[in-house]
Amino acid sequence: MTARPAGIAGWTGEHLRHAATLVRQGRNPAARVYESIGADSFLALSPGWLNLGLWEGQGLADEAEAACRRLVRTLASALPADGVVVDAGNGLATQDPLIAETARPRRLVAVNITEWQLRAGRDRLAEAGAGAVVGDAARLPIATGTVDGVISVEAAFHFRSRKAFFEECYRVLRPGGVLSMSDIGVQRWPLGPAEVVAGLTQLRVFGLRLSMAMTAAQIAAAARAAGLAEVEVELCGDRVLAPALRLTAARLAAPAAAPAGQQAVARLLRWQADLLWRRGIIDYLLLRAVRPGPAGQG
Repeated sequence: MTARPAGIAGWTGEHLRHAATLVRQGRNPAARVYESIGADSFLALSPGWLNLGLWEGQGLADEAEAACRRLVRTLASALPADGVVVDAGNGLATQDPLIAETARPRRLVAVNITEWQLRAGRDRLAEAGAGAVVGDAARLPIATGTVDGVISVEAAFHFRSRKAFFEECYRVLRPGGVLSMSDIGVQRWPLGPAEVVAGLTQLRVFGLRLSMAMTAAQIAAAARAAGLAEVEVELCGDRVLAPALRLTAARLAAPAAAPAGQQAVARLLRWQADLLWRRGIIDYLLLRAVRPGPAGQG
């Protein structure tokens, strides 16, 4: 989706509607965020990719696409092969051909609450042989006990409720089915004016509810409380957040990286995110869990 310029320092109509949500969030704030970001954001680490990547290097531009692909491949490799897989919050569907290549599901279903993203990604969905469903990850439009794997790449913090999402994963997964996801945890509450302002601004700008602020341990506990077992969590912000923030800083330092209005806001948001990371407030995590019971039942 390409937005029509609004003529104010490079701002579009979608940007202005997004800005209005800072005062009053709608029923689906995440959809408004991604309408504003669009399909070709200058802040995307690599064209078409909306994740922060899993890096081996320090955040150089020539590794960006490989890092984005590495994150998806790492999560997809935990899924059972030749099964039914649900991609919950599939973004622009850039990840779906890679999920199909890695997990080789006999059926792949992409669930996205943002209908325009499914339309924007229809060619990639076709390439992946994936079906597209408009739906809420906290209320999956999937029959009970029919899924072998659920993958969610950097989307759960946007869901209405992680608790409800985990309960839905338990419901739709067959015994032995696997959930593989990445997420951002809030490891402690902000202290002092700079941290508090940074935290609140990030919540509002990115359409996040206060309930998303859970530590990695709390996220794992919520998965267990929903009935999932063998819950494994790996913190890896040093391989995700740190290099992604370095690359973003380098891009914003380049002349004419973006229209002036967008660039000023992006610099502020990047500075705030870096503050939250450096001070140990946020971290990035990978989570894997299993629906208990012998595989093949249900």
